[in-house]
Amino acid sequence: MRIRYVVSTMVFWWRENHLSFEQECQFLNSLGFGVELWPNIKGHDECRYERQNWPRLVAATEGMLVAMHSRDGEPTIEQWNEQIECAKLLGANIVASLRSLGIPDGSELDSYAFAAEVVKLAEDNQVKLCLEAGRLSTLQQVGERFESLWYCFDTGYANLDPEFAFKQYVDGLAPRVAHLHLTDNYGQMDDHEPPGLRGGISRKDWDYLLETLGKYDNDLVGSLEMCPCMPAVMIRQASEFLFDELKWPNKPQRQPGYAGVAYNPI
Repeated sequence: MRIRYVVSTMVFWWRENHLSFEQECQFLNSLGFGVELWPNIKGHDECRYERQNWPRLVAATEGMLVAMHSRDGEPTIEQWNEQIECAKLLGANIVASLRSLGIPDGSELDSYAFAAEVVKLAEDNQVKLCLEAGRLSTLQQVGERFESLWYCFDTGYANLDPEFAFKQYVDGLAPRVAHLHLTDNYGQMDDHEPPGLRGGISRKDWDYLLETLGKYDNDLVGSLEMCPCMPAVMIRQASEFLFDELKWPNKPQRQPGYAGVAYNPI
């Protein structure tokens, strides 16, 4: 097992603007992290994955590990093709919700035709597609239908399901997990707190997740997916918990020459 780490641009929500993307990437890179791109600046409709934005994405993320979160809602097959081609260009996995693949969560689906088109596009472009955030039974059903699909294990979602326990999610998904959304909550709502809350996900569940993932030879991307307080504070708190307390492997290291870099939105 190898884990490499990124930070979701969710941590910059409500502080982003059209001129801040390069600074966000430089800030994360200075801390030794890659970046997980969300398709939009919070509150804006323009999608980062549109073709005219590709040169900027390539330049800003040069030398970084990149992952992508799919467009929200119900992307068309043309939009899926565009973001898959963007992922291929950036060497990125795509994390996708059931809804984005046209699959209802928790109910039977008569046809997987749309999802099959998307999965085929990802296969043709050698882009890893990681399914996230749904009832365990639904995720497993879709995984059985599409062998090339991987899973994104969302720790926050797994802590909220009233039907399936956290360990059941781990046992059911771990063999095909390629991406992790590392977040926490108090079991009431998916509010994307930094990992390590007192009264949040238990230490034994965090330990069980890492121990079980370690049984499989998967190349994993662990993404800190947290809603804002200050980005530097969230990243520091999550890092201290994951790497110093839980002893997760391959702790990102500050990069030489970046000692004075801080994130101050324009």
